Amino acid sequence: MLQLVLNAFTLLLLSLLATFAAVLAADIPLGSTLYASDPNSKWTSPNGTTLSFITDSVDTGGAAALYAAITFNSIPIWKAGGSSASVNSSAVVRLVASGDLQLLPSSTSTTPVWSSGTANLSVTAVSLEDSGNLILKNASGSAVWTSFDHPTDVIVPTQSFTVRHTLSSGLYSFKLQKNGNLTLWWNNSVEYYNSGLNSTMNSNLSNPVLDIRSTGVLTLSDPTLSNSLDLAYSSDYGEEGKILRFLKLDEDGNLRIYSYISGSGNQIERWAAVGDQCQVYAFCGNLGICSYNDSNPICGCPSDNFELVDKRDSRKGCKRKVELQNCPGRENMLQLDHSMFLTYPPELSTQIFYIAISACKLNCLAGSCKASTSLSDGSGQCYLKSSDFISGYHSLAIPSTSFMKVCGPVAPTPSMDGTGGGRRNGWKLSTWLVVVVMVVTILGLLVVEGGLWWCCFRSSPKFGGLSGHYALLEYASGAPVQFSYKELQKATKGFKEKLGAGGFGAVYRGVLVNRTVAAVKQLEGIEQGEKQFRMEVATISSTHHLNLVRLIGFCLEGRHRLLVYEFMKNGSLDKFLFISKEQSGKLLSWEYRYSIALGTAKGIMYLHEECRDCIVHCDIKPENILLDENYNAKVSDFGLAKLVNPKDHRYRTLKSVRGTRGYLAPEWLANLPITSKSDIYSYGMVLLEIVSGRRNFDVSEETNHVKFSVWAYEEFEKGNFYSIVDKRLPRNEIDMEQAIRAIQVSFWCIQEQPSQRPMMGKVVQMLEGITEIDKPPAPKAAIEGSVGGTSLYASSSNSALSTITASVPAPSSSSSLQTAGISSSASGKQVNRESSSPLHLDTK
Repeated sequence: MLQLVLNAFTLLLLSLLATFAAVLAADIPLGSTLYASDPNSKWTSPNGTTLSFITDSVDTGGAAALYAAITFNSIPIWKAGGSSASVNSSAVVRLVASGDLQLLPSSTSTTPVWSSGTANLSVTAVSLEDSGNLILKNASGSAVWTSFDHPTDVIVPTQSFTVRHTLSSGLYSFKLQKNGNLTLWWNNSVEYYNSGLNSTMNSNLSNPVLDIRSTGVLTLSDPTLSNSLDLAYSSDYGEEGKILRFLKLDEDGNLRIYSYISGSGNQIERWAAVGDQCQVYAFCGNLGICSYNDSNPICGCPSDNFELVDKRDSRKGCKRKVELQNCPGRENMLQLDHSMFLTYPPELSTQIFYIAISACKLNCLAGSCKASTSLSDGSGQCYLKSSDFISGYHSLAIPSTSFMKVCGPVAPTPSMDGTGGGRRNGWKLSTWLVVVVMVVTILGLLVVEGGLWWCCFRSSPKFGGLSGHYALLEYASGAPVQFSYKELQKATKGFKEKLGAGGFGAVYRGVLVNRTVAAVKQLEGIEQGEKQFRMEVATISSTHHLNLVRLIGFCLEGRHRLLVYEFMKNGSLDKFLFISKEQSGKLLSWEYRYSIALGTAKGIMYLHEECRDCIVHCDIKPENILLDENYNAKVSDFGLAKLVNPKDHRYRTLKSVRGTRGYLAPEWLANLPITSKSDIYSYGMVLLEIVSGRRNFDVSEETNHVKFSVWAYEEFEKGNFYSIVDKRLPRNEIDMEQAIRAIQVSFWCIQEQPSQRPMMGKVVQMLEGITEIDKPPAPKAAIEGSVGGTSLYASSSNSALSTITASVPAPSSSSSLQTAGISSSASGKQVNRESSSPLHLDTK
């Protein structure tokens, strides 16, 4: 029996020794060599991750090239020397006697293409881990050099990326800044992407670290913090299986998260930092113009005065057929509508003027500049560009006109849609063509208007949906882009990803042809839907302000009514105010709360006082205040808005609109006329919520079971200001002067009598500290009713309350559009991106 035990122990010991020997065998000794000419020459980890020579065309724009690379199931995750260190079949990788790992052009060469720089650092061996980390070790087994610490163009799970590291691909690079911002650069000179992560948290970071988790989430952490910040999620986030997710800087200058499913043979894009590829600087090279066909970005030349540098690769840019210095006195200006030029180096401040479009063109023609761009947004800004490197972008959504200086007559501009037909690029080709287009357009409009006029008199329900077309002839001429229903079906992938649902329909995430992410609102109900559609297109498309959501376009096809808004990735304000302890990482800091409160007030002020006609929103609430990528506030969802003539003091009652409980002014419940002062009341409730971080209709033991706004005023009277402010915020982060100012303004806004409430312009002045604030009277709660278990202010009878109960939905984030993007410029102080934080992170 004892012998059997000894035999078993011996077998176990031999097995362990064999395993240990195998581990040692995985260490590659000095003098080891990999040969590009031998397909079986490779160093392999236990799970099959290999270092070998591979042929790759992904990072070379289609041309096959040979690299020494670490691959996981044929996916390159590291290249010796990066994407620029391509070699031929004579190349070798060798761990030379000095301890330096070298990529050599041949086995007899002594001048490396790349080396690890570890000569004389006592390196004794190389090992390759399953994670893909290549490690050079010394005799004690300690790492002297690792590939994870010298990334090329990919980051994989368990690999940490810090401010010391750089991903590179051609002229493009990706860097992590000390303040935590992710940045993309062209030629190490032009920053064309910045994640805009402004925060107090990251301004104090000691060593920010970026990681890509195996689940597909991109996180930012710091050794001094216990909480990490999630920056981006792959579209397959959390899906299980044998999936490798990695972050890669592609040769086209975009930073993407990819997924590779084991055995599938290909990698799938799951997230991109730059949503619009044409916004990657110099994507189409010098003098190239980036635009879109049905689904992809394409590169072309400004006109036939230019030709491609490489006809096999349009991304290498264009060149003039005749250089400007060869035709003195014969220069002309090529006009490119809906286009913009960016130059390197950028224009100086002395090259920016405020002049008309025609003057912008003539000034460039008469001067030494090579191109110019004139903004068509009403600012009158003209940028004269004298740099040799010019990168262009053409899109119908770009509100600017550009001019390019050419030699001799202006040649025709080729179609930029990549199809040779269909949608034209809108550029002026020649005078006769413009005349023909104008004549055809006028005749077409006359035919369409006549047809619509005839159809509108048809009484059959079959033609009932055409009235919207007729109305839009007034509003939509030259307004937002009109999409077909099929285009929006394709953009939303069949209305697959639902963002929410409001009173008039659902909202879906969509990606337009130019890769712009949008929120598509599908209106429901032919009667109310059409009214809503006509009202929103007419009002939203005529409003342009930094703090208002922008309408991109619409669809009016048969009975389909859809609105297309810019997408806002940070969603609505309520998601950052009314959160659980588990979500404390999303808690807004005080500085950003106050900025959001002021921005919201400015947006409403624009609607009330600066539009041609006063626009009453009628549903101001946190769910309708959206936050862009920099946490700037934008008022959204004009679903209840109605144009009111400010000269008509008899303001008509809005009978077709619905408000939201907790934010309704008393006049709603009393069936009295609704004016802009009703929005003031709603804003006051929202302002109190921003300060306190709780719903205005909350009741609790702390508030003695009375409505929060009533309790808050009692605390205000006692001077207990800190009891009103959100207790989750550290006191040393709160500007109490601002807090008291906001509390006072909120109480003025929620006065029972509309005449006692300030105009929104006065509200902005009070919040900015321009105007002194008198002590507000106590808000009255004449009747405490209950709608869905929540108290409501009212100044009428219980019968009035009962008549409105059915049309007062509970506040829900699902009723808000989640939209964001580039806003039209407007005056107003913005948050300092380098010194402030949108989120208060609990680091306890």
